[in-house]
Amino acid sequence: MGMGGNALRRYIFASDFDQTLTFNDSGYVLAELVGISTDEFERKAKGMARINLVQQGAELAYLLLHDPEFKAKVRKEHLYEVGKRIRLKDNIPLLYQILESGIDGHVFEFFVLSAAPVEVIHSALEGIVPKDHIFGTEFLYKPTGEIDTIVRATAGYGKVAVLNQLLEEHVAGPDHVIYTGDGSSDIHVMLHVNARDGLTIALSESPHVSQIAKRTVLSTSALAVLAPILEEVAGWERFRIRGFFEANGMLIQEWERVRTDWLTVRPATIEPEEAPSVPAERGDKVHIVPSGT
Repeated sequence: MGMGGNALRRYIFASDFDQTLTFNDSGYVLAELVGISTDEFERKAKGMARINLVQQGAELAYLLLHDPEFKAKVRKEHLYEVGKRIRLKDNIPLLYQILESGIDGHVFEFFVLSAAPVEVIHSALEGIVPKDHIFGTEFLYKPTGEIDTIVRATAGYGKVAVLNQLLEEHVAGPDHVIYTGDGSSDIHVMLHVNARDGLTIALSESPHVSQIAKRTVLSTSALAVLAPILEEVAGWERFRIRGFFEANGMLIQEWERVRTDWLTVRPATIEPEEAPSVPAERGDKVHIVPSGT
């Protein structure tokens, strides 16, 4: 991402929702709300993942459509209630405000791309992110509120399709895309963004995504993604980034860059099979607190 010239540069900032902007998964919150045990939800979701029945990330959508227990219990109003109950990461409103206002000649359009039901995301991010900037799984409902059919599932390659649509609508170059995610459901879109010279940021240490993302950031604050954005896109040094956070009322209390090695170790055999290995990754652990604390 070049930095020459003074022209205004426009970027698309696209983020996953569950465990990227939140601390918990909407599927677990929904299961608890309607009286389905966590163990039962995990059993059903993992079963589908093992047999590759649905795109990774779309397990909840499939359960809502086809599982008798979920289909009998879940109504549209439950999805809105999940959004009110889900715990968001800190400082999402400030992150949206900063990106929308622009940084040193760079303007960012904030979008959410998630396999979670769109009603959940609308409810959780009400007053923070406009509805037309949120793309989630969309259903059609019966008059009773029961889910009838699915319109769109923004999971797996579905995220790539939405991102390509946004690029066309906003006339942005493919290298002017920043995508943040946390897990295996983000692999397709991260590979797509990387291949087109965009910036990918993992917000978890999961080897499935951290070995693909160009940067990894661990923090309880949504603002932490600004650190690699300001380094990679704006070309700022650390001292300037710290000053920017303080100017916005926040203090980077800790910023530890670490090297993580993921190893699989097992007993040697006479005819050794190829053991899976994951290359070392770099990550940023960022602890952000309000300035003055």
